[in-house]
Amino acid sequence: MVEGRIVSVIGLAFGDCGKGLFTDYLCRAKSAHTVVRFNGGAQAGHNVVLPDGRHHTFSQFGAGTFNPGVATVLSAPVVVHPTALLVEEAYLRRAGVSDALDRLFIDARCLVTTPYHEAAGRLRERARGAAAHGSCGVGFGETVSHALAYPDQALRYADLLYPSHVRDKLETMRHSLRAALPESALALNPQDAAILDDAGFGLLWLEHAQRLIAKVPPSTPDQIAAQLARPGCIVMEGAQGMLLDEWHGFHPHTTWSSTGPAASDAALAGYGLSERVTHLGAMRSYLTRHGQGPMPTEDQTLDGLGEPHNADSGWQGRFRRGHPDAVLLRYALAAAGRIDGLLVSHLDAFDSGARLRWAHSYKVHGREVRDLPLAGSPDLSHTAALCELLNAANPHYAATAIANADAFIHELQAIANLPVILGSRGPTWRDVASPPGYRA
Repeated sequence: MVEGRIVSVIGLAFGDCGKGLFTDYLCRAKSAHTVVRFNGGAQAGHNVVLPDGRHHTFSQFGAGTFNPGVATVLSAPVVVHPTALLVEEAYLRRAGVSDALDRLFIDARCLVTTPYHEAAGRLRERARGAAAHGSCGVGFGETVSHALAYPDQALRYADLLYPSHVRDKLETMRHSLRAALPESALALNPQDAAILDDAGFGLLWLEHAQRLIAKVPPSTPDQIAAQLARPGCIVMEGAQGMLLDEWHGFHPHTTWSSTGPAASDAALAGYGLSERVTHLGAMRSYLTRHGQGPMPTEDQTLDGLGEPHNADSGWQGRFRRGHPDAVLLRYALAAAGRIDGLLVSHLDAFDSGARLRWAHSYKVHGREVRDLPLAGSPDLSHTAALCELLNAANPHYAATAIANADAFIHELQAIANLPVILGSRGPTWRDVASPPGYRA
């Protein structure tokens, strides 16, 4: 059994690592009372499938919400999308969860995404053309970048208590977002451009956002601290993965968010908690990536591996699959700093006939590369250079395919020098178990 009162689930790849599955499982196994989302925003998509067939893709609510009584905390680094949150709550109602909003705490300091952020972000990504960074089209990155550039215009969740103040901010924000885009970008999608030209659109959005804040008032840090201080387990649910981290991912194909253990610890420290967290790294038995960016072991012959909840359509683009990559795994673990054990999903891929092989090194411009160097401090020029290296990399694969799930786990543990604590051979919590021979 996983030890510790507070456990984090950290993605070790490009997202889609099984974080929803393992968060749901840990909430059940440890009788958790709260899931804390500590980074990201509405662009997250964590799938949970129940044994009775119900399914939900958790975006802003914690992936433990199917468990009665488990609360969600959206901590201060999270970016809240009020109208998308209301839509998600409606989907949860249809899936049998009627009290999700009653169990939700939103930190008063959370940034808020508006339709103007969404429209500007989509236009900016379209304007990049073949050099697109990768986007979910929901305005997360635009919200963060605009708040950094114009802190006085940033909208916080507590601001929604004062509609006249929000109306003024919305109008100022609309003008600055539009002015930052060239006319050529505005011409790429008249619908998004029209949103930026329409003051009334923001007012309509504000009416809907008022519905949320009436049901979920802003929580002070002290109120959230009291929730987290309750006896019992807390699960820290990360969004995206270490290979998309704002400072450790491969620029420019990254998220505007810190995704690792340090971000989890910092969120807790903001509420006065200094307990040691058990940090668990989540990954698949094979590599995946949704949309743009380097992935040296990509192999389209693996497209037959089933993916019922990730499509090739939409803003993210094609869902890509690749062989397990020891170079990227070692880099993700080094970037994370401290991971106490591994969580591995999709072990049933070895039952499907897929011939997966480990890539232990790359050949890049005639030289062998086994490890990617970390920068000593945040340095986008360094991660941009790593991106170019990965784009030029030819993976060197093991001579033979991985025989089965047990063989994969054995080699994985040797590469990572960490135990595989839990593995899954299916999509539900009932498919999760400790591998043979594991001892806590």
